[in-house]
Amino acid sequence: MRELALNILDIVENSVKAEAKNVLISVVAEDNLLTIVIKDDGKGMDEEFLKNVTDPFTTTRTTRKVGMGIPLFKMAAEMAGGEFSITSTKGVGTTVTATFVLDHIDRVPLGDLAETMVTLLNDDFPTDYLLKVSVDGNEYEFDTKELREQLDGVPVNEPEILLFVKDMINENITHIGGAKI
Repeated sequence: MRELALNILDIVENSVKAEAKNVLISVVAEDNLLTIVIKDDGKGMDEEFLKNVTDPFTTTRTTRKVGMGIPLFKMAAEMAGGEFSITSTKGVGTTVTATFVLDHIDRVPLGDLAETMVTLLNDDFPTDYLLKVSVDGNEYEFDTKELREQLDGVPVNEPEILLFVKDMINENITHIGGAKI
């Protein structure tokens, strides 16, 4: 994929399909390392499926026999001098972690994280998301639980709300030094 935000979107969509009620998306840039963690409380995977999950021909989809999201994310991390891991417990959830050397010539840019979040919010979603972004110790958090509270019944997927959320996330990521990532 051309940007890591699209990998994040793909992995989070897997979490939603696994009926996760809560998804944490953590993006940390520090000491020339970019670490992305996606953690959910979905159905999780059994040991056998987990062993093969980085194989593109391992998928739970019935509409096609190929699943490229996790293998492409793993490849992007490894090509940029980083590492990839995935842990999962059936009935508990899954955690995907990818690290990238920030100044590696082959590191794919992070891309538009705000657009990724807005895409996730655009559906009538039952999942709550907590986005944590940290750049050299400067932190920003976006929590859909707080957003819903503030909106007091106004649907999150209203176009004006989505535009506000996108602008707010972009502005805050820029404010904490997000141009670095």
